[in-house]
Amino acid sequence: MKHKLFFALFLLHCFAGIEAQAQVKNSGNDSVKVYKKIETYSQKSKVKSFIYRLLFRSNRKSAPTSANTNRKRYFIKKAFDRNEGKIIRNISIETLDPFGFSVDNYKDVPEKGFEKTGNRLHLKTKNWTIRNLLLFKKNEPLDSLMAKESERLIRRQRYVRSVIIKPIEIPNSKDSVDISIRVLDSWSLIPTGAISNSQGDFEITERNFLGLGHEFQNDITKRFDTGQSAYKAKYSINNIKNTFINTTFLYENSLDNFTTKSARVERQFLSPFTRNAGGVFFENRFYTDSLPNASQVFAKQHFKLATQEYWYGHSFKIFSGKNEDYRTTNLITSVGFKNVTYKDRPDLLYDPARFFSGEKLYLGTIGLNTRKFAEDKYLFNFGIIEDIPYGQVYSITGGFQDKNNVRRSYYSGRFAYGNYFSIGYLSMDVQWGSFFANGSTEETTFRVEANYFTNLLSIGSWRVRQFIKPTVVMGNHRAPIIKDRVTLSDQNSITGFNNPLINGSRKLTLAFQTQTYAPGNWHGFHFSPFYNMTFGLLGNEENKVFDNRLYSKFSIGMLINNDYLVFNSFQISFSYYPSIPYDGTNIFKSNSFKNDDLSLPDYQIGQPVIVPFK
Repeated sequence: MKHKLFFALFLLHCFAGIEAQAQVKNSGNDSVKVYKKIETYSQKSKVKSFIYRLLFRSNRKSAPTSANTNRKRYFIKKAFDRNEGKIIRNISIETLDPFGFSVDNYKDVPEKGFEKTGNRLHLKTKNWTIRNLLLFKKNEPLDSLMAKESERLIRRQRYVRSVIIKPIEIPNSKDSVDISIRVLDSWSLIPTGAISNSQGDFEITERNFLGLGHEFQNDITKRFDTGQSAYKAKYSINNIKNTFINTTFLYENSLDNFTTKSARVERQFLSPFTRNAGGVFFENRFYTDSLPNASQVFAKQHFKLATQEYWYGHSFKIFSGKNEDYRTTNLITSVGFKNVTYKDRPDLLYDPARFFSGEKLYLGTIGLNTRKFAEDKYLFNFGIIEDIPYGQVYSITGGFQDKNNVRRSYYSGRFAYGNYFSIGYLSMDVQWGSFFANGSTEETTFRVEANYFTNLLSIGSWRVRQFIKPTVVMGNHRAPIIKDRVTLSDQNSITGFNNPLINGSRKLTLAFQTQTYAPGNWHGFHFSPFYNMTFGLLGNEENKVFDNRLYSKFSIGMLINNDYLVFNSFQISFSYYPSIPYDGTNIFKSNSFKNDDLSLPDYQIGQPVIVPFK
């Protein structure tokens, strides 16, 4: 009966999504007039007509900005409309210390002693660090979409709390305009640590090293009884000279002396206006893990491997118009190569199928996508603007793999769609992929992931949102090894079920979270209590659906944000597990739930990859 109730809840959620689509209305931004022009343009050829029917629906509702995004943003938009196309004469950039200042109120200045002290200890973001994130330049025509996208790219930096870009009209000038950019930093130096009877840990992260936008992370752990030490260092150079190329170096040595060394140089399709993307990745790893033999007796196995990845992608603009739908719709093509070599791998008794073997993987992707971002508030942070992705993706991936002296072809497809509707935000991402050998499918994955959250509700002075996230993963003809199984301990599942024997080839999870946002603050700290229920089912290929065991977790907690540490929110949570196999019943755990489990999808087509089986 438990799993029947679970399926009933899942179906009700699906029907709610269908109802939401039925209630979509036109908005002022996507007017009938604009879509008539698009439709007329699309009729010039069969290809354009097909793309039009695929991507546009005349009754689609555009994503709204956050309620009360305030009157000032309305006037800024009007100012952009008046000055669209004018030549940019000057770009002034002002970066503000994190304490006491505001980007939209020039009168706000630090008054308290701790604010002034904190600002003296803080190194502000360099002006040219912000300038490197801009998609527009001096002596070019003002493009409001580029300005809006630049604002988003600045806001997504982990060292920026908020930003406003606005045009400044020049008296007695009809063809020129100035641009003002005000950026409010967040406190970027984050020390954390923990200590117990057995070990101590200290971590320090600087997310804006010397005001350059670089990120530096150091983590040191010491085990007291054995004297063993662990060390992790990570350094990221973000956006090298306005190229949006990011470079990350990582070194990690664990308490068990497992080592990881890696370097990544990559330029993603960070924006729908990005035309070229690509990257390289190198990694060397050594670690030990336990695997069972045919008698289900576990033994430690040593792994030593090196990985190389290379990829390149190009985005083609399809339509030539200036409408936002035209300019955010692209044809994406990308190719990639991955090479994995093993120096140490498990014994044949523990890996008879040679799942852990060297491989060469060649993949290519082609697809259409529309990517937009809506400004909203009160989701994963407290009261600041958050950019919510919405849009659609249609893509196919193909290629082949050389592994264990066998060549297998691979094909996959993806469809994703997300938008704001009258009842809230709804998105769905559907993927299917499989290897093919000798006319048969191998290691097939079918994956469906959905996200829904309500509009912001008010109960007195409190604000409330309801989140729902279902996920379905189904595998067929998977490799006969325990590591090629889905578990509930994966990210976005139910943390706490960590025993590797709790696994299957099929998984269904459903998370409900009621997130509240309490009024007021205490010394800059905001408190957001939440209640979460997460359910999961596991099965295998012998079961037509899933087995009868319903796994569950019930959590209550508090998400804590600080006005000055916006991207370093933390939380306290307590979870109750009615039953955990191999552990017992009626189990309580603390801090076993993280709010990023409800992260939203991005409608980006990038490096060609295998559909994840997790």
